[in-house]
Amino acid sequence: MQPLDHLSLHLFVVVCEAGTISAASERAFMAPSAISKRISDIEARFGTPLLKRSKRGVEPTPAGLALLRHARGLTRAMERLESELGEFAEGARGHVRVLANISSIMEFLPEELSAFMLQNPLIQADIEERFSPDVVRGVAEGSADLGICRKSMAIGDLEFVPYRQDHLAVVVKADHPLADCNSIAFSQTLEYEHLGLSAFATLNNFMCQSAEAAGKELRFRSYVSSFDAAFRLVQFGLGLAVFPQEAVARYAQLFDLRVIPLTDDWALGEFVICMRDRHALSLSARRLLDHLLRRAPAWQAHA
Repeated sequence: MQPLDHLSLHLFVVVCEAGTISAASERAFMAPSAISKRISDIEARFGTPLLKRSKRGVEPTPAGLALLRHARGLTRAMERLESELGEFAEGARGHVRVLANISSIMEFLPEELSAFMLQNPLIQADIEERFSPDVVRGVAEGSADLGICRKSMAIGDLEFVPYRQDHLAVVVKADHPLADCNSIAFSQTLEYEHLGLSAFATLNNFMCQSAEAAGKELRFRSYVSSFDAAFRLVQFGLGLAVFPQEAVARYAQLFDLRVIPLTDDWALGEFVICMRDRHALSLSARRLLDHLLRRAPAWQAHA
């Protein structure tokens, strides 16, 4: 029986993630027929189908899911080996994958990654936006080295490290009746229509529950898919919005908005960095983790 090789396992992972042989071909820069041949060889080796093929593409069978889990672990181990040996030979180099929620991307992450890559020009750091639950799931499945999500998602077998905080605030147009408030309780906003950001579905649901607990109704005038659209609608008086203060502060002057901190206990949010095993990270991923924690506010060092 011919042993499995690293390239075949890598291609199997790419096919599963891409969903089609043709898409995997583009990612791997290899002919579709060559990829199909390698997958068929693996199936022949184990005597069981690994992929269910249809007009829409492919998806792993139960046996394929088992192989995918192990293949990801093996390919990541090989990447760590190559990365560490490369660092000994040529200095710090490598590839780090990061999954992050929208708040972290809006508030601080691009600046942090830019600073890291300027300091480490041979390390490539890729960032992909996901909802917080999908960040945790993706890291657990091996799709990324590190994840940044809300502390409320810190469940399961991953390692979670306290990272940063942010603070929810009410965003209103300059002549809104609440515009002169220095701070405000969430219950005071319920007299007015809100705008919801689709990416903040968890926050939207929590606000609805808080309104219900206060015996009031939270009325959403509209839902939008981006911060920019929300700012424009608030600017034109179509409603107010509740967003992290750190994410909107830089845009307040541009859109002539007022940002009013919420006084409720739940207005304080926390981010965590998640990983499967800190000690199993590649040297490049450990460098990025150390960089992020070193530049984080001092509170997290004592968390």
